[in-house]
Amino acid sequence: MLWNIQETSRAGLLHRPLDFLFIIYLIPALAFCVFRGLVVLDCSSKWCQDYTQQYEPYLKDPSAYPKVQMLVSMLYSGPYYIITLYGLLVPGCEWMPDLTLVHSGALAQAQFSHIGASLHTRTPFSYRVPAGIQPVFLLVNVLYTLVPQALCYRCCTRPAFFLRPPLEKKKE
Repeated sequence: MLWNIQETSRAGLLHRPLDFLFIIYLIPALAFCVFRGLVVLDCSSKWCQDYTQQYEPYLKDPSAYPKVQMLVSMLYSGPYYIITLYGLLVPGCEWMPDLTLVHSGALAQAQFSHIGASLHTRTPFSYRVPAGIQPVFLLVNVLYTLVPQALCYRCCTRPAFFLRPPLEKKKE
């Protein structure tokens, strides 16, 4: 066990291809959650306006739910993605399995609610995701939901990189 922890913590990022893929995922995920937060804050950017008109009109629903959900996502998931980037780069971050477990569960619940509400028949038609864009909407949101689950699985089943090696006792 001790040898495994020391060997794993010495392995560079290129020797951990799965962690490298998670890092590649985390950067656009951070941008996506900040972008959707800006959308619900009525950012005047052309990208934000086009996004709400073409992909997720539900974000402009007058009920407070989508706005609150995206702001909570931006304010909690945004820092989480930055901290997780650090945890995947620096060995010995023992808090990673616990943090990924909490975040993946919260994100799964939030995304399930968001996807369901965006497509639900009781959502006014003008705020539902357009039929032609639904495959793209589902692909992006399902990936945004499932990759954190995979990251959590990786952190909880192979935590050697995140454990600190025990200090060796000095012999006199």
